[in-house]
Amino acid sequence: MSISNSAKATRKDDFITIKDLLGLCLARWKWFVLSLVLCVGTAVIYLLKTPPVYTRSASILIKEDSKGQSVSTEMDFSDLGLFQSNTNVNNEILAISSPATMHEVVSRLSLNTDYYVDGRFHKEVLYGTALPVSAVISGFPESGSAAFTIARKDDGTMELYDFEKNGEDIKFSPVSVSSGKAVRTPLGEITVSGNPFSNDTTWRIIYVSVRGVSAAAADYSSRLSVALAEDKASVINLSIQDRSIQRAEDVLNTLIAVYNEKWVKDKNQIAVSTSVFINERLAIIEGELGVVDEDISSYKSEHMIPDLEAASSMYLAQSSETNAQILDLNNRLYMTRYIRDHLANEANRYGLLPAAGTESSSIESQISEYNTLLLQRNNLVASSSTSNPIVVDMDQSLDAMRRAIITSLDNHMIMLQNQLSTLQSTEQKATDRIAATPDQAKYLLSVERQQKVKEALYLFLLQKREENELSQAFTAYNTRIITPPTGSGAPTAPVKKNILLVAIALGILVPVVVVFALESSNTKVRGRKDVEGLSMPFIGEIPLYGKRKSTLQKLAMFFRKRNTRHDDEESHILVKEGSRNMINEAFRVLRTNLEFMARKDGHTDVTVVTSFNPGSGKTFITMNLAMSLALRNQRVLVIDGDLRRGTASRFVGSPKSGLSDWLGGRIASYRSLIVPYPTKKNLEVLPIGTIPPNPTELISDGNMSAMVDELRGNYDYIFIDCPPVEIVADTQIFERLADRTIFIARAGLLERGMLAQLEEIYRQGQYKNLSLVLNGTMSGGHYGYRYGYKYGYHYGYHSYSYYGEQ
Repeated sequence: MSISNSAKATRKDDFITIKDLLGLCLARWKWFVLSLVLCVGTAVIYLLKTPPVYTRSASILIKEDSKGQSVSTEMDFSDLGLFQSNTNVNNEILAISSPATMHEVVSRLSLNTDYYVDGRFHKEVLYGTALPVSAVISGFPESGSAAFTIARKDDGTMELYDFEKNGEDIKFSPVSVSSGKAVRTPLGEITVSGNPFSNDTTWRIIYVSVRGVSAAAADYSSRLSVALAEDKASVINLSIQDRSIQRAEDVLNTLIAVYNEKWVKDKNQIAVSTSVFINERLAIIEGELGVVDEDISSYKSEHMIPDLEAASSMYLAQSSETNAQILDLNNRLYMTRYIRDHLANEANRYGLLPAAGTESSSIESQISEYNTLLLQRNNLVASSSTSNPIVVDMDQSLDAMRRAIITSLDNHMIMLQNQLSTLQSTEQKATDRIAATPDQAKYLLSVERQQKVKEALYLFLLQKREENELSQAFTAYNTRIITPPTGSGAPTAPVKKNILLVAIALGILVPVVVVFALESSNTKVRGRKDVEGLSMPFIGEIPLYGKRKSTLQKLAMFFRKRNTRHDDEESHILVKEGSRNMINEAFRVLRTNLEFMARKDGHTDVTVVTSFNPGSGKTFITMNLAMSLALRNQRVLVIDGDLRRGTASRFVGSPKSGLSDWLGGRIASYRSLIVPYPTKKNLEVLPIGTIPPNPTELISDGNMSAMVDELRGNYDYIFIDCPPVEIVADTQIFERLADRTIFIARAGLLERGMLAQLEEIYRQGQYKNLSLVLNGTMSGGHYGYRYGYKYGYHYGYHSYSYYGEQ
């Protein structure tokens, strides 16, 4: 296996599995508890602070086929052209949800003024019977906003204060006002009136907020939903959300009422136009008929004309039928000419046409279709503009229909005139036969004919007027309420269950994401899997052991490290005779593996213990491994080879004389410097004594090699606790004296990128019989190793200052 292959294997093991992530999360269960408490607490606070919102819904049926009245009525008055339009449900949805309709609803219910009182967690809305008083600002501008507070005094009067206009506070002294009275304020003249339907007599403070009607209408429109119940149905569902149940129901009821009123008003516009036309003609004809009656009476009185009917009955019978036909033709010709003139007048371009009097079903049908399209065009212009493409198309259609109607009227007039000419010719023949009648009779006949024409036209218009009035009375609402405004008493927002579930999900997810992000960004060695790609022998894994230090302890350690040169923590040997805890079992495994690797020829093994990083636990593992061997009745010597720190010397009290003193020639015999471990006599330590200024030079001479050779015959195992490699040259010097090297890799401290370098060192044979011990792993999982010093020790090589830059 090449080094690159080992690096690839190491990178492959960087992937975090679900099992590893679960182990990480379980190791940090306190994070989840804290996260859940924070998230759920925040959700609870949000639910308490957020006012509840209720939803009210209603359903109405649009009468597409009834056209606003009964079938019999439609058939009776179809000649008036008043009921020819069809209802488009989508257009009615737009009409119901239009801003103009909601504007009228807000105006009627005074919804631009809101009232609030203090609640336990948020302000509560007052409306309807719950509202004890109402306030009105005279001349309040449409685009403005205002707010003030009403406080009830013990004597029954009220005080207004905390005035605010357009979002800015106004400094103004409180003013007192009685119910029903007006008072001048910086917002204008305010009238506060009591609500006779309210049963609240204990209120103290009410907060009033006023805004423009348009702004309030836009707000309510945004909360209103209007939609078809089904694609092929004509039932419309309406729903609105509001903090007040009663207000939501009132808005829906008023919205339906306003829509019905507008619909009836639109449908009656044609009838109203026809009624105005008939009344105008009746007034004119009534005056003309009175003049004719007066002429006949005056003429007969003046000339004392007797009754001529007996004398001319023979001729009149012949002409009576012709006169009746001429009369009918004159009426129809008159009405046709009037409608034609009315239609040709540009001033009446967008006015409705009267639809009566021509007695032509085709022309009246055209007029009815024209009025219907014109009414739709005017309604669309009211809600948009004349530049709307639909309006432009409608204008073109209206022009075409107008030209077609004029052409039909002209043709109808020509036909009537031809018929009239024929009848007049017949009448002329009958008149010639009465030539012998005196001139008085001829004059009377002419005047009486005019009288009959006027009378017949007058009676005809009276009949049409009554029919028109009946048509308006028979116009019914276009809608039928299927479901009145109703809904659940439980609020629809905020949804407590969903919010709490989201909070719980976030409380669990956030720590998982944090743990995953931290572990994904962790470049340190995490456990056994990270070193499995190495080809060097792996002889042991030492887990973390001990309790986590508190925050105060960590802070104290931090400042103590900053203020002192050496770490003052107490050194520990955790291996005990008869102990079966996790740390003892780990060292027993390490001891067994080391015994398998030891030479079998009785030659004493000298083992160098080193690492890449300071703080990897070399001294701790050295001393505990030595104690584990000593418990097997093996004679073990630990040489403190770290002449710059002397960490192993602390286990025997850090004597003032030691290895450096003997190497420096200040002590004759090194044997007197060896100190037995207090609790185990076959475990001995050779301390460093005085920390020398030149440790590398001291261990480089032949005395150190000679001493190790002499000590081999006295001990079963000799361990040399060395400084980290590649920081100083001491370890390379000690390695020449040793038989094998144990390399300590600390989980959570050693960079995984250094494993490739460690593999390279092993393959090049830079150290004899190099083997690896993994220190500081957490039991029960692959990841999630805590990086604190759980054994109460660490090297503390914070810089190169202890070893120089050798």
